[in-house]
Amino acid sequence: MAATISTGIKRPAVLCILRSDQAMLLIRRNKEPNLGKYVPVGGHIDPYESPRAAAIREVREETGLEIDDARFCGVLVETSPTVYNWISFVYSADVERLEPPACREGSLEWVEDAQLESLPTPETDGYIYRLVAEGRRFVLDAAFDADLNLLVLSDELTGEILHKRDG
Repeated sequence: MAATISTGIKRPAVLCILRSDQAMLLIRRNKEPNLGKYVPVGGHIDPYESPRAAAIREVREETGLEIDDARFCGVLVETSPTVYNWISFVYSADVERLEPPACREGSLEWVEDAQLESLPTPETDGYIYRLVAEGRRFVLDAAFDADLNLLVLSDELTGEILHKRDG
């Protein structure tokens, strides 16, 4: 029986941005959350598992790649009045370009940097990719409405508001 998640309870997760030259290996999700969107490899943190160990495990499970140099980049905290509430530790790793294997979460695809803006991605991800490319550590706080529209995205380390929805 699946565990019931209460509204507002934060769930711990990891994201790992896998890069090869000017491309990222992303998953086009085949289920919620983010159905149909391109996202980094990642998933839940298991009990008694560190975030870094979870990133390494998720990369292995979803891509077959063995990485040992997952680099910590920052944290994304997502808050909504629904069950969509996450604390995600963000990592990155450079990998060899491989033929994407089958993945239970969706289809793995290499996405060239120039293609990224034309693909459906979660609103927060473009900010994350930019900060990682700049080598900036971050603690992002994302607030969503009940329809999961991004209202505000700020960086607690700098105090910068990266996104604020008009109206």
